[in-house]
Amino acid sequence: MEKDLTSGSILKNIAYFSLPYLLSYFLQTLYGLADLFIVGQFNGVDSITAVSVGSQAMHMLTVMIVGLAMGSTVTIGKAVGAKDARQVSHAIGNTVTLFMGLSAVITVLLLILVKPIVAVLSTPAEAVADTTSYLTICFIGIPFITAYNIISSIFRGLGDSKSPMYFITVACAVNIGLDYLFIGVFGLGAAGAALGTTLAQTISVVTALVVIRNRKTGLTIRKEHLRTRKDMMNRILKIGIPVALQDGFIQIAFMVITVIANRRGLNDAAAVGIVEKIIGIVFLVPSTMLSTVSALSAQNIGAGKHDRAARTLKAATCIVVIYGVVVSAAMQWICEPVVGLFADDEAVILLGGQYLRGYIWDCIFAGVHFSFSGYFCAYGWSAISFLHNALSIVCARIPVAYFASKYFADTLFPMGLAAPAGSLLSVLICMAAFTVMIRRR
Repeated sequence: MEKDLTSGSILKNIAYFSLPYLLSYFLQTLYGLADLFIVGQFNGVDSITAVSVGSQAMHMLTVMIVGLAMGSTVTIGKAVGAKDARQVSHAIGNTVTLFMGLSAVITVLLLILVKPIVAVLSTPAEAVADTTSYLTICFIGIPFITAYNIISSIFRGLGDSKSPMYFITVACAVNIGLDYLFIGVFGLGAAGAALGTTLAQTISVVTALVVIRNRKTGLTIRKEHLRTRKDMMNRILKIGIPVALQDGFIQIAFMVITVIANRRGLNDAAAVGIVEKIIGIVFLVPSTMLSTVSALSAQNIGAGKHDRAARTLKAATCIVVIYGVVVSAAMQWICEPVVGLFADDEAVILLGGQYLRGYIWDCIFAGVHFSFSGYFCAYGWSAISFLHNALSIVCARIPVAYFASKYFADTLFPMGLAAPAGSLLSVLICMAAFTVMIRRR
């Protein structure tokens, strides 16, 4: 089941790993888009706002879990590159133990805090009840969301990005069917969207466990591998915690911007929520490169091929820059029609088009710093990624969004520019850090 990514064409390896991951990411993003689209067909702006606000809170939790799991992907990848089967087994076992315990604690904690969370998000009064129902149901499903993501991180560390794609395909198909059943037939609104998503994720995990049990993986995981080892936990957490915090801070920045938009009114809140979903689709390629670069570089570092790891970073950066320029330029002409796919209200479409027209330029800069972050993580230097993201949030994203909202009350376009401004700062910091690393080596 292990895939050697330390030899052959770098571009071919990037394509081999990133394309299945890209499709997986697309299908996972389609979860939220399907919920929003189907709710929009059967319900009003209040339900759309509830799903957009609630799904953003869930997205924050999910990306933090994925960020923490990056420590597992890199640790497993290095062991695979070094051809150390014993270390691979211990890394997988400790990953399972860590995340299952963590998911139980998070589930209980968030169920207790669901109402304060809805209040902190400054959810419009019309959408409070639906948002509370949406989050409560989603929080109950956290163990299954966690299980899917750790299974995926393990497979990617082994160089296999195809298996997670198959599992999420099943979940996505089930989710769309259940959404039409719960929202369209039973009229459950936002609660139906949450119920469909949670049940679909559960089915995905069950499918993955059945496949793993019946497939000859070549791995042996015993009880001894599930026992916590201090050295192994340290390796996973040293990489994973900074990435999780980094992703958490990014999502907090998005949520702060959502709060700013929510205070402008229901139409602004709905417009920003819709654009965030659209950006999730457009950012598939840039986001994919973070995991691709980290997984490929980790195996090459484990094999002692540091120059090849650097060339992987450069190839990925070229890909995302070309993609970002093409998409950002093309989107300037079709912003309103794209937003119109998710809303019928003319005011929401107009505001969403303004916000998207500024936000979309982040596709260029975010792709670059995602690639650098993957490279830093592979070396265990995820603190650099945490640093540049924290600085971009504090010095650019939130201040630009706040002042744009305050001084440009009639348009969301300046608020949309907050994201590319923050990412540009991140790119500059990443380039400086990379130059220092190369010189020291």
